[in-house]
Amino acid sequence: MNAPIIDPLQGDFPEVIEEYLEHGVMKCIAFNRRGTLLAEVVQQPGDLFLTEKTDWNAAGCADGSCIIWDFETRGIAKELQDKDCVAAITSVCWSKDGHCILVSAADKSLTLWDVVNGEKITRTTLQQTPLQARLHPGSSKSLCLACPLSSAPMIVDLNTGSTTVLPVSVSDTAAGLLPPSRNKFSDGSPPFTPTAACFNKYGDLVYVGNSKGEILIVDHKNKQVRAVVSISGGSVIKNIIFSRNGQYLLTNSNDRTIRIYENLLPLKDGLKVLDELTTSCEEVDEAEKLKAIGSKCLALFRDFQDSITKVHWKVPCFSGDGEWVVGGSASKGEHKIYIWDRAGHLVKILEGPKEALIDLAWHPVHPIVVSVSLTGLVYIWAKDYTENWSAFAPDFKELEENEEYVEREDEFDLMPETEKVKDTDVNEDDEVDIMTVENESDFSDSDMSHGELCFLPAVPCPDVAEQQDKCVGSTSKLADSNHSGSPLSEEAGQNGGQAMNHASSPVEGHGGNTVEKKAKAIGERDGVAGREG
Repeated sequence: MNAPIIDPLQGDFPEVIEEYLEHGVMKCIAFNRRGTLLAEVVQQPGDLFLTEKTDWNAAGCADGSCIIWDFETRGIAKELQDKDCVAAITSVCWSKDGHCILVSAADKSLTLWDVVNGEKITRTTLQQTPLQARLHPGSSKSLCLACPLSSAPMIVDLNTGSTTVLPVSVSDTAAGLLPPSRNKFSDGSPPFTPTAACFNKYGDLVYVGNSKGEILIVDHKNKQVRAVVSISGGSVIKNIIFSRNGQYLLTNSNDRTIRIYENLLPLKDGLKVLDELTTSCEEVDEAEKLKAIGSKCLALFRDFQDSITKVHWKVPCFSGDGEWVVGGSASKGEHKIYIWDRAGHLVKILEGPKEALIDLAWHPVHPIVVSVSLTGLVYIWAKDYTENWSAFAPDFKELEENEEYVEREDEFDLMPETEKVKDTDVNEDDEVDIMTVENESDFSDSDMSHGELCFLPAVPCPDVAEQQDKCVGSTSKLADSNHSGSPLSEEAGQNGGQAMNHASSPVEGHGGNTVEKKAKAIGERDGVAGREG
Protein backbone atom coordinates (compact mmCIF):
# COMPACT_ATOMS: atom_id res chain seq x y z
CA MET A 1 0.00 0.00 0.00
CA ASN A 2 2.95 2.35 0.53
CA ALA A 3 4.06 1.89 -3.07
CA PRO A 4 2.66 4.38 -5.63
CA ILE A 5 -0.20 3.27 -7.80
CA ILE A 6 1.19 2.41 -11.22
CA ASP A 7 -0.37 3.17 -14.57
CA PRO A 8 -3.34 0.78 -14.99
CA LEU A 9 -2.63 0.62 -18.74
CA GLN A 10 0.48 -1.42 -17.97
CA GLY A 11 -1.42 -4.48 -16.74
CA ASP A 12 -4.10 -6.78 -18.03
CA PHE A 13 -6.52 -7.07 -15.11
CA PRO A 14 -10.28 -6.56 -14.60
CA GLU A 15 -11.63 -3.07 -14.02
CA VAL A 16 -15.45 -3.00 -14.12
CA ILE A 17 -18.48 -5.21 -13.57
CA GLU A 18 -19.39 -6.62 -16.98
CA GLU A 19 -22.49 -8.54 -15.89
CA TYR A 20 -23.83 -10.72 -13.12
CA LEU A 21 -25.26 -14.22 -12.80
CA GLU A 22 -28.36 -15.00 -10.81
CA HIS A 23 -29.71 -18.39 -9.80
CA GLY A 24 -31.01 -18.66 -6.28
CA VAL A 25 -28.63 -17.74 -3.47
CA MET A 26 -25.14 -18.77 -4.55
CA LYS A 27 -22.41 -19.13 -1.97
CA CYS A 28 -19.13 -20.48 -3.42
CA ILE A 29 -17.64 -20.82 -6.90
CA ALA A 30 -14.84 -22.63 -8.72
CA PHE A 31 -13.58 -22.65 -12.32
CA ASN A 32 -12.53 -25.78 -14.12
CA ARG A 33 -8.93 -25.98 -15.28
CA ARG A 34 -9.45 -24.13 -18.58
CA GLY A 35 -12.06 -21.67 -17.33
CA THR A 36 -14.79 -22.82 -19.71
CA LEU A 37 -17.08 -24.10 -16.93
CA LEU A 38 -17.98 -22.41 -13.66
CA ALA A 39 -19.36 -24.42 -10.74
CA GLU A 40 -21.50 -22.58 -8.22
CA VAL A 41 -23.34 -23.77 -5.14
CA VAL A 42 -26.91 -22.66 -4.49
CA GLN A 43 -27.74 -22.50 -0.83
CA GLN A 44 -30.96 -23.30 0.93
CA PRO A 45 -33.02 -20.23 1.83
CA GLY A 46 -32.93 -21.05 5.53
CA ASP A 47 -29.14 -21.07 5.60
CA LEU A 48 -28.67 -17.34 5.09
CA PHE A 49 -29.70 -14.35 7.16
CA LEU A 50 -31.53 -12.16 4.64
CA THR A 51 -33.76 -9.13 4.79
CA GLU A 52 -37.53 -9.44 4.58
CA LYS A 53 -37.49 -7.86 1.12
CA THR A 54 -35.61 -10.76 -0.47
CA ASP A 55 -37.63 -12.11 -3.42
CA TRP A 56 -37.35 -15.87 -3.24
CA ASN A 57 -39.59 -16.32 -6.27
CA ALA A 58 -36.90 -14.69 -8.42
CA ALA A 59 -34.29 -17.09 -7.03
CA GLY A 60 -36.25 -20.11 -8.24
CA CYS A 61 -34.45 -22.62 -6.00
CA ALA A 62 -35.48 -24.17 -2.72
CA ASP A 63 -32.72 -26.70 -2.04
CA GLY A 64 -28.94 -26.81 -1.89
CA SER A 65 -27.61 -27.71 -5.34
CA CYS A 66 -24.55 -27.27 -7.53
CA ILE A 67 -24.97 -25.25 -10.73
CA ILE A 68 -22.51 -25.59 -13.62
CA TRP A 69 -22.44 -22.60 -15.96
CA ASP A 70 -21.07 -22.53 -19.48
CA PHE A 71 -18.89 -19.48 -18.96
CA GLU A 72 -18.62 -18.73 -22.67
CA THR A 73 -22.39 -18.40 -23.20
CA ARG A 74 -23.31 -17.52 -19.58
CA GLY A 75 -25.93 -20.27 -19.64
CA ILE A 76 -26.59 -23.15 -17.27
CA ALA A 77 -25.09 -26.38 -18.60
CA LYS A 78 -25.91 -28.72 -15.72
CA GLU A 79 -27.65 -28.69 -12.34
CA LEU A 80 -26.63 -31.24 -9.73
CA GLN A 81 -29.26 -31.77 -7.03
CA ASP A 82 -28.55 -33.94 -4.02
CA LYS A 83 -31.68 -35.21 -2.29
CA ASP A 84 -29.61 -36.45 0.64
CA CYS A 85 -28.08 -33.03 1.31
CA VAL A 86 -29.97 -31.23 4.08
CA ALA A 87 -27.47 -28.48 4.90
CA ALA A 88 -25.54 -25.62 3.33
CA ILE A 89 -22.68 -26.28 0.91
CA THR A 90 -19.29 -25.12 2.19
CA SER A 91 -16.98 -25.65 -0.82
CA VAL A 92 -16.80 -26.99 -4.37
CA CYS A 93 -13.75 -28.34 -6.23
CA TRP A 94 -13.10 -29.62 -9.77
CA SER A 95 -10.95 -32.61 -10.63
CA LYS A 96 -7.98 -31.86 -12.88
CA ASP A 97 -9.59 -33.47 -15.95
CA GLY A 98 -12.92 -31.72 -15.29
CA HIS A 99 -14.99 -34.92 -15.21
CA CYS A 100 -15.73 -34.82 -11.46
CA ILE A 101 -16.78 -32.27 -8.85
CA LEU A 102 -16.28 -32.63 -5.10
CA VAL A 103 -18.84 -30.88 -2.88
CA SER A 104 -18.56 -30.50 0.90
CA ALA A 105 -21.58 -29.64 3.02
CA ALA A 106 -22.40 -28.54 6.56
CA ASP A 107 -24.05 -31.91 7.25
CA LYS A 108 -20.46 -33.33 7.43
CA SER A 109 -20.74 -34.95 4.00
CA LEU A 110 -18.37 -35.13 1.01
CA THR A 111 -20.03 -35.92 -2.32
CA LEU A 112 -18.20 -36.74 -5.55
CA TRP A 113 -20.23 -36.07 -8.71
CA ASP A 114 -19.89 -37.26 -12.30
CA VAL A 115 -20.29 -34.01 -14.25
CA VAL A 116 -21.30 -35.53 -17.60
CA ASN A 117 -23.94 -37.93 -16.28
CA GLY A 118 -25.01 -35.74 -13.36
CA GLU A 119 -24.86 -38.72 -10.99
CA LYS A 120 -23.27 -39.20 -7.59
CA ILE A 121 -20.17 -41.38 -7.65
CA THR A 122 -19.73 -41.66 -3.90
CA ARG A 123 -20.79 -39.96 -0.69
CA THR A 124 -18.82 -39.96 2.58
CA THR A 125 -19.80 -38.60 5.99
CA LEU A 126 -17.13 -37.25 8.35
CA GLN A 127 -17.24 -36.73 12.10
CA GLN A 128 -16.79 -32.96 11.74
CA THR A 129 -18.10 -30.36 9.30
CA PRO A 130 -15.65 -29.83 6.42
CA LEU A 131 -15.11 -26.14 5.74
CA GLN A 132 -13.11 -26.90 2.62
CA ALA A 133 -12.30 -29.98 0.55
CA ARG A 134 -9.84 -30.31 -2.34
CA LEU A 135 -9.29 -33.28 -4.64
CA HIS A 136 -5.81 -34.67 -5.14
CA PRO A 137 -4.22 -32.83 -8.10
CA GLY A 138 -2.94 -36.08 -9.61
CA SER A 139 -4.82 -38.75 -11.53
CA SER A 140 -6.42 -40.21 -8.39
CA LYS A 141 -9.96 -38.97 -7.81
CA SER A 142 -10.53 -41.03 -4.68
CA LEU A 143 -8.26 -38.97 -2.40
CA CYS A 144 -9.13 -35.53 -1.10
CA LEU A 145 -7.85 -33.11 1.53
CA ALA A 146 -10.55 -31.94 3.96
CA CYS A 147 -10.23 -29.10 6.49
CA PRO A 148 -12.91 -29.66 9.16
CA LEU A 149 -14.31 -27.01 11.44
CA SER A 150 -13.07 -28.44 14.75
CA SER A 151 -10.33 -30.94 13.96
CA ALA A 152 -7.03 -31.19 12.11
CA PRO A 153 -6.88 -31.48 8.32
CA MET A 154 -7.27 -35.01 7.04
CA ILE A 155 -6.77 -37.09 3.92
CA VAL A 156 -10.04 -38.83 3.00
CA ASP A 157 -10.34 -41.90 0.80
CA LEU A 158 -13.70 -41.35 -0.89
CA ASN A 159 -13.99 -45.00 -1.95
CA THR A 160 -13.54 -46.55 1.49
CA GLY A 161 -14.40 -43.58 3.72
CA SER A 162 -11.17 -43.97 5.71
CA THR A 163 -9.47 -40.84 7.04
CA THR A 164 -5.87 -39.98 7.90
CA VAL A 165 -5.51 -37.05 10.31
CA LEU A 166 -2.50 -34.86 9.53
CA PRO A 167 -0.29 -33.27 12.22
CA VAL A 168 -0.72 -29.54 12.84
CA SER A 169 2.36 -29.03 15.02
CA VAL A 170 5.73 -30.64 15.63
CA SER A 171 4.54 -32.11 18.95
CA ASP A 172 1.70 -33.94 17.16
CA THR A 173 4.19 -35.97 15.19
CA ALA A 174 5.84 -37.33 18.32
CA ALA A 175 2.84 -37.69 20.60
CA GLY A 176 0.20 -38.40 17.97
CA LEU A 177 -2.29 -36.30 19.93
CA LEU A 178 -3.89 -32.90 19.55
CA PRO A 179 -2.87 -30.11 21.95
CA PRO A 180 -4.85 -29.99 25.22
CA SER A 181 -7.90 -27.74 25.37
CA ARG A 182 -9.83 -26.05 28.12
CA ASN A 183 -13.39 -26.55 26.85
CA LYS A 184 -15.26 -29.18 24.89
CA PHE A 185 -18.16 -29.32 22.46
CA SER A 186 -21.49 -30.88 23.37
CA ASP A 187 -20.43 -34.18 21.77
CA GLY A 188 -17.30 -34.37 23.93
CA SER A 189 -14.81 -33.49 21.20
CA PRO A 190 -12.23 -30.80 22.01
CA PRO A 191 -12.50 -27.40 20.28
CA PHE A 192 -10.06 -26.67 17.53
CA THR A 193 -9.04 -23.59 15.59
CA PRO A 194 -9.88 -24.14 11.89
CA THR A 195 -6.66 -24.95 10.04
CA ALA A 196 -5.88 -24.19 6.39
CA ALA A 197 -4.16 -26.75 4.17
CA CYS A 198 -3.50 -27.41 0.49
CA PHE A 199 -1.69 -29.85 -1.78
CA ASN A 200 1.38 -28.80 -3.70
CA LYS A 201 1.28 -28.91 -7.51
CA TYR A 202 1.63 -32.68 -7.86
CA GLY A 203 0.10 -33.72 -4.53
CA ASP A 204 3.07 -35.47 -2.91
CA LEU A 205 3.20 -32.90 -0.08
CA VAL A 206 0.60 -31.05 1.99
CA TYR A 207 1.25 -27.52 3.26
CA VAL A 208 -0.59 -26.90 6.55
CA GLY A 209 -1.05 -23.49 8.19
CA ASN A 210 -1.79 -23.72 11.91
CA SER A 211 -2.93 -21.39 14.70
CA LYS A 212 0.66 -20.73 15.83
CA GLY A 213 1.57 -18.94 12.62
CA GLU A 214 3.56 -21.85 11.20
CA ILE A 215 3.57 -23.49 7.78
CA LEU A 216 4.12 -27.22 8.09
CA ILE A 217 5.31 -29.25 5.10
CA VAL A 218 3.78 -32.69 5.67
CA ASP A 219 4.34 -36.04 4.00
CA HIS A 220 0.70 -37.11 4.07
CA LYS A 221 1.42 -40.76 3.31
CA ASN A 222 3.61 -41.18 6.40
CA LYS A 223 1.90 -38.46 8.50
CA GLN A 224 5.29 -36.88 9.11
CA VAL A 225 6.24 -33.21 9.37
CA ARG A 226 9.25 -32.69 7.10
CA ALA A 227 9.81 -28.93 7.52
CA VAL A 228 8.46 -25.90 9.41
CA VAL A 229 8.36 -22.25 8.31
CA SER A 230 7.48 -19.64 10.96
CA ILE A 231 5.51 -16.52 10.00
CA SER A 232 6.42 -13.24 11.66
CA GLY A 233 3.90 -12.31 14.34
CA GLY A 234 2.68 -15.86 14.87
CA SER A 235 -0.90 -15.08 13.81
CA VAL A 236 -3.46 -17.71 12.85
CA ILE A 237 -3.25 -18.71 9.19
CA LYS A 238 -6.73 -18.59 7.64
CA ASN A 239 -5.95 -19.39 3.99
CA ILE A 240 -3.09 -21.10 2.21
CA ILE A 241 -3.03 -21.35 -1.61
CA PHE A 242 -0.53 -22.36 -4.26
CA SER A 243 -0.23 -20.51 -7.55
CA ARG A 244 -1.19 -22.36 -10.72
CA ASN A 245 2.42 -23.03 -11.70
CA GLY A 246 3.35 -24.16 -8.19
CA GLN A 247 6.17 -21.64 -7.80
CA TYR A 248 4.54 -19.37 -5.20
CA LEU A 249 2.58 -19.97 -1.99
CA LEU A 250 0.07 -17.47 -0.58
CA THR A 251 -1.01 -17.20 3.07
CA ASN A 252 -3.68 -15.05 4.70
CA SER A 253 -3.26 -14.48 8.44
CA ASN A 254 -5.23 -12.89 11.25
CA ASP A 255 -2.72 -10.02 11.35
CA ARG A 256 -4.45 -8.70 8.18
CA THR A 257 -1.45 -9.46 5.98
CA ILE A 258 -1.25 -11.51 2.80
CA ARG A 259 2.19 -13.06 2.33
CA ILE A 260 3.75 -14.57 -0.78
CA TYR A 261 6.46 -17.22 -0.44
CA GLU A 262 8.67 -18.53 -3.20
CA ASN A 263 8.73 -22.31 -3.43
CA LEU A 264 12.38 -23.41 -3.41
CA LEU A 265 11.59 -27.11 -3.76
CA PRO A 266 11.37 -28.67 -7.23
CA LEU A 267 7.83 -29.18 -8.52
CA LYS A 268 8.44 -32.92 -8.84
CA ASP A 269 10.27 -35.24 -6.44
CA GLY A 270 10.06 -32.79 -3.56
CA LEU A 271 10.25 -35.66 -1.06
CA LYS A 272 13.66 -36.74 -2.38
CA VAL A 273 15.03 -33.23 -1.89
CA LEU A 274 13.60 -33.15 1.65
CA ASP A 275 15.35 -36.44 2.40
CA GLU A 276 18.65 -34.94 1.23
CA LEU A 277 18.13 -31.80 3.32
CA THR A 278 17.30 -33.89 6.38
CA THR A 279 20.45 -35.96 5.97
CA SER A 280 22.71 -32.95 5.47
CA CYS A 281 21.24 -30.89 8.34
CA GLU A 282 23.47 -30.96 11.43
CA GLU A 283 21.02 -29.51 13.96
CA VAL A 284 20.52 -31.67 17.04
CA ASP A 285 17.24 -30.28 18.29
CA GLU A 286 14.29 -31.63 16.27
CA ALA A 287 12.35 -28.35 16.18
CA GLU A 288 15.36 -26.31 15.11
CA LYS A 289 16.21 -28.91 12.50
CA LEU A 290 12.75 -28.67 10.94
CA LYS A 291 12.99 -24.87 10.86
CA ALA A 292 16.41 -25.03 9.22
CA ILE A 293 15.01 -27.32 6.54
CA GLY A 294 11.99 -25.04 6.13
CA SER A 295 14.22 -22.05 5.42
CA LYS A 296 15.48 -23.96 2.37
CA CYS A 297 11.97 -24.82 1.20
CA LEU A 298 10.13 -21.48 1.34
CA ALA A 299 11.46 -17.92 1.12
CA LEU A 300 9.35 -14.85 1.91
CA PHE A 301 8.87 -12.97 -1.35
CA ARG A 302 6.39 -10.18 -0.59
CA ASP A 303 3.66 -9.18 1.83
CA PHE A 304 0.52 -7.15 1.12
CA GLN A 305 -1.74 -5.19 3.43
CA ASP A 306 -3.84 -2.05 3.60
CA SER A 307 -1.75 0.04 5.97
CA ILE A 308 -4.44 2.73 6.20
CA THR A 309 -7.70 0.87 6.90
CA LYS A 310 -6.11 -2.36 8.26
CA VAL A 311 -8.81 -4.39 6.55
CA HIS A 312 -9.19 -8.14 7.07
CA TRP A 313 -9.09 -10.31 3.96
CA LYS A 314 -11.93 -12.72 3.27
CA VAL A 315 -10.58 -14.53 0.20
CA PRO A 316 -7.14 -14.12 -1.42
CA CYS A 317 -6.00 -15.78 -4.64
CA PHE A 318 -3.53 -15.64 -7.54
CA SER A 319 -4.31 -14.74 -11.12
CA GLY A 320 -4.16 -17.52 -13.67
CA ASP A 321 -0.57 -16.71 -14.69
CA GLY A 322 0.51 -15.87 -11.13
CA GLU A 323 1.43 -12.27 -12.03
CA TRP A 324 -1.31 -10.68 -9.92
CA VAL A 325 -2.45 -11.14 -6.32
CA VAL A 326 -6.07 -10.53 -5.37
CA GLY A 327 -7.58 -9.91 -1.95
CA GLY A 328 -11.29 -9.65 -1.20
CA SER A 329 -12.18 -7.37 1.70
CA ALA A 330 -13.91 -8.97 4.69
CA SER A 331 -15.56 -5.71 5.77
CA LYS A 332 -19.33 -5.86 6.12
CA GLY A 333 -21.41 -3.79 3.76
CA GLU A 334 -18.72 -3.33 1.09
CA HIS A 335 -17.65 -5.30 -1.96
CA LYS A 336 -14.00 -4.34 -2.49
CA ILE A 337 -11.35 -6.30 -4.35
CA TYR A 338 -7.69 -5.26 -4.15
CA ILE A 339 -5.28 -6.18 -6.96
CA TRP A 340 -1.48 -6.05 -6.60
CA ASP A 341 1.33 -7.09 -8.87
CA ARG A 342 3.97 -9.45 -7.50
CA ALA A 343 6.34 -6.51 -6.98
CA GLY A 344 4.00 -5.17 -4.29
CA HIS A 345 2.37 -2.28 -6.18
CA LEU A 346 -1.34 -1.72 -5.69
CA VAL A 347 -2.69 -1.43 -9.24
CA LYS A 348 -6.45 -1.39 -8.75
CA ILE A 349 -9.23 -1.34 -6.16
CA LEU A 350 -12.50 -2.70 -7.53
CA GLU A 351 -15.53 -1.30 -5.73
CA GLY A 352 -18.79 -3.15 -6.24
CA PRO A 353 -22.26 -2.86 -4.72
CA LYS A 354 -22.70 -2.39 -0.99
CA GLU A 355 -22.94 -6.09 -0.31
CA ALA A 356 -20.41 -8.15 1.62
CA LEU A 357 -18.07 -10.36 -0.40
CA ILE A 358 -17.99 -14.06 0.54
CA ASP A 359 -15.99 -15.70 -2.28
CA LEU A 360 -14.05 -14.89 -5.46
CA ALA A 361 -12.04 -16.61 -8.17
CA TRP A 362 -9.76 -15.44 -10.99
CA HIS A 363 -10.33 -16.96 -14.44
CA PRO A 364 -7.52 -19.41 -15.29
CA VAL A 365 -6.80 -17.81 -18.69
CA HIS A 366 -8.50 -14.43 -19.12
CA PRO A 367 -8.28 -11.24 -16.99
CA ILE A 368 -11.66 -11.91 -15.38
CA VAL A 369 -12.55 -12.05 -11.69
CA VAL A 370 -15.79 -13.61 -10.45
CA SER A 371 -17.03 -12.62 -6.99
CA VAL A 372 -19.99 -13.74 -4.87
CA SER A 373 -21.96 -11.31 -2.72
CA LEU A 374 -23.79 -12.04 0.52
CA THR A 375 -27.12 -11.76 -1.29
CA GLY A 376 -26.16 -14.66 -3.55
CA LEU A 377 -25.37 -12.82 -6.79
CA VAL A 378 -22.24 -13.60 -8.80
CA TYR A 379 -20.53 -10.55 -10.31
CA ILE A 380 -18.23 -10.87 -13.34
CA TRP A 381 -15.43 -8.30 -13.42
CA ALA A 382 -13.68 -7.76 -16.76
CA LYS A 383 -11.30 -5.33 -18.38
CA ASP A 384 -12.79 -2.12 -19.78
CA TYR A 385 -11.62 -2.26 -23.38
CA THR A 386 -11.74 0.95 -25.44
CA GLU A 387 -12.33 0.85 -29.19
CA ASN A 388 -9.26 1.60 -31.25
CA TRP A 389 -10.17 1.57 -34.93
CA SER A 390 -6.61 2.27 -36.04
CA ALA A 391 -5.65 -1.19 -34.76
CA PHE A 392 -7.34 -2.72 -37.81
CA ALA A 393 -5.11 -0.70 -40.17
CA PRO A 394 -1.57 -0.28 -38.78
CA ASP A 395 -0.66 2.30 -41.44
CA PHE A 396 -3.72 4.41 -40.59
CA LYS A 397 -3.04 7.63 -38.71
CA GLU A 398 -5.64 9.15 -36.40
CA LEU A 399 -6.04 12.92 -36.70
CA GLU A 400 -7.21 15.20 -33.93
CA GLU A 401 -8.23 17.87 -36.47
CA ASN A 402 -8.56 18.21 -40.23
CA GLU A 403 -5.37 18.56 -42.22
CA GLU A 404 -4.84 19.42 -45.89
CA TYR A 405 -3.46 16.43 -47.79
CA VAL A 406 -1.76 16.41 -51.19
CA GLU A 407 -1.93 13.04 -52.92
CA ARG A 408 0.92 11.57 -54.88
CA GLU A 409 0.76 11.21 -58.64
CA ASP A 410 0.63 7.41 -58.50
CA GLU A 411 -1.14 6.99 -55.17
CA PHE A 412 -4.29 5.44 -56.60
CA ASP A 413 -2.71 3.57 -59.52
CA LEU A 414 -3.35 -0.15 -59.71
CA MET A 415 0.35 -1.06 -59.66
CA PRO A 416 2.42 1.89 -58.47
CA GLU A 417 6.06 1.61 -59.44
CA THR A 418 7.27 2.62 -55.98
CA GLU A 419 5.35 -0.11 -54.13
CA LYS A 420 5.65 -3.25 -56.22
CA VAL A 421 5.10 -6.42 -54.29
CA LYS A 422 8.31 -8.32 -53.72
CA ASP A 423 8.49 -12.03 -54.43
CA THR A 424 8.24 -14.10 -51.27
CA ASP A 425 10.77 -16.73 -50.33
CA VAL A 426 8.15 -19.30 -49.31
CA ASN A 427 8.71 -22.73 -50.77
CA GLU A 428 5.30 -23.87 -51.96
CA ASP A 429 6.49 -27.46 -52.28
CA ASP A 430 7.03 -27.89 -48.52
CA GLU A 431 4.44 -30.00 -46.74
CA VAL A 432 2.42 -28.32 -44.03
CA ASP A 433 1.86 -30.36 -40.88
CA ILE A 434 -1.79 -30.08 -39.89
CA MET A 435 -1.96 -33.20 -37.72
CA THR A 436 0.47 -32.47 -34.89
CA VAL A 437 -1.15 -30.74 -31.92
CA GLU A 438 1.18 -28.44 -30.03
CA ASN A 439 0.86 -28.20 -26.27
CA GLU A 440 -0.51 -24.95 -24.93
CA SER A 441 1.86 -23.20 -22.56
CA ASP A 442 -0.84 -22.80 -19.90
CA PHE A 443 -1.77 -26.49 -19.88
CA SER A 444 1.35 -28.30 -21.11
CA ASP A 445 2.02 -29.75 -17.64
CA SER A 446 -1.09 -31.92 -17.71
CA ASP A 447 -1.00 -35.63 -18.44
CA MET A 448 -4.76 -35.67 -18.98
CA SER A 449 -5.23 -32.92 -21.57
CA HIS A 450 -6.52 -35.34 -24.22
CA GLY A 451 -9.41 -36.62 -22.12
CA GLU A 452 -10.16 -33.32 -20.43
CA LEU A 453 -13.77 -32.15 -20.22
CA CYS A 454 -14.04 -28.56 -21.43
CA PHE A 455 -17.71 -28.15 -22.41
CA LEU A 456 -21.06 -29.71 -21.64
CA PRO A 457 -23.88 -30.13 -24.17
CA ALA A 458 -26.69 -27.66 -23.61
CA VAL A 459 -30.09 -29.20 -22.93
CA PRO A 460 -32.95 -26.87 -23.99
CA CYS A 461 -35.73 -26.46 -21.46
CA PRO A 462 -39.30 -25.66 -22.55
CA ASP A 463 -40.71 -22.35 -21.39
CA VAL A 464 -43.57 -22.50 -18.93
CA ALA A 465 -45.95 -19.56 -18.80
CA GLU A 466 -46.29 -19.65 -15.02
CA GLN A 467 -42.55 -19.74 -14.54
CA GLN A 468 -42.06 -16.86 -16.96
CA ASP A 469 -44.46 -14.72 -14.95
CA LYS A 470 -42.51 -15.42 -11.77
CA CYS A 471 -39.14 -15.11 -13.51
CA VAL A 472 -37.98 -18.47 -12.17
CA GLY A 473 -34.64 -19.75 -13.40
CA SER A 474 -31.35 -18.08 -14.06
CA THR A 475 -30.68 -14.76 -15.70
CA SER A 476 -27.54 -13.08 -16.94
CA LYS A 477 -27.71 -9.30 -17.03
CA LEU A 478 -25.48 -6.76 -18.69
CA ALA A 479 -24.48 -4.02 -16.29
CA ASP A 480 -22.96 -0.63 -16.76
CA SER A 481 -19.23 -0.38 -16.07
CA ASN A 482 -18.47 2.20 -13.38
CA HIS A 483 -20.99 2.05 -10.55
CA SER A 484 -20.87 1.47 -6.85
CA GLY A 485 -24.41 0.15 -6.42
CA SER A 486 -26.26 -2.89 -7.63
CA PRO A 487 -26.30 -3.73 -11.35
CA LEU A 488 -29.84 -2.48 -11.87
CA SER A 489 -29.39 0.89 -10.19
CA GLU A 490 -28.95 2.65 -13.53
CA GLU A 491 -32.01 0.87 -14.95
CA ALA A 492 -34.05 2.11 -12.04
CA GLY A 493 -32.85 5.64 -12.69
CA GLN A 494 -33.93 5.49 -16.32
CA ASN A 495 -37.33 4.00 -15.56
CA GLY A 496 -39.09 6.74 -13.66
CA GLY A 497 -36.04 8.23 -11.97
CA GLN A 498 -36.42 6.15 -8.79
CA ALA A 499 -33.08 5.30 -7.16
CA MET A 500 -32.64 1.84 -5.74
CA ASN A 501 -31.23 1.08 -2.32
CA HIS A 502 -27.60 0.10 -2.96
CA ALA A 503 -27.48 -2.00 0.16
CA SER A 504 -30.24 -4.25 -1.13
CA SER A 505 -30.07 -6.99 -3.71
CA PRO A 506 -30.30 -6.19 -7.44
CA VAL A 507 -33.22 -8.57 -7.69
CA GLU A 508 -35.21 -6.54 -5.15
CA GLY A 509 -38.41 -5.31 -6.67
CA HIS A 510 -37.49 -6.90 -9.96
CA GLY A 511 -40.11 -9.50 -10.62
CA GLY A 512 -41.25 -10.66 -14.03
CA ASN A 513 -40.05 -7.64 -16.00
CA THR A 514 -36.92 -9.45 -17.16
CA VAL A 515 -38.64 -11.57 -19.78
CA GLU A 516 -40.78 -8.63 -20.94
CA LYS A 517 -37.75 -6.36 -21.38
CA LYS A 518 -35.86 -9.03 -23.29
CA ALA A 519 -38.86 -9.71 -25.55
CA LYS A 520 -39.34 -5.99 -26.15
CA ALA A 521 -35.68 -5.54 -27.03
CA ILE A 522 -35.76 -8.46 -29.44
CA GLY A 523 -38.92 -7.12 -31.06
CA GLU A 524 -37.43 -3.66 -31.55
CA ARG A 525 -34.27 -5.18 -33.05
CA ASP A 526 -36.27 -7.33 -35.49
CA GLY A 527 -38.37 -4.32 -36.48
CA VAL A 528 -35.30 -2.26 -37.29
CA ALA A 529 -33.84 -5.14 -39.28
CA GLY A 530 -37.10 -5.43 -41.25
CA ARG A 531 -37.12 -1.75 -42.11
CA GLU A 532 -33.51 -1.88 -43.23
CA GLY A 533 -34.24 -4.92 -45.43
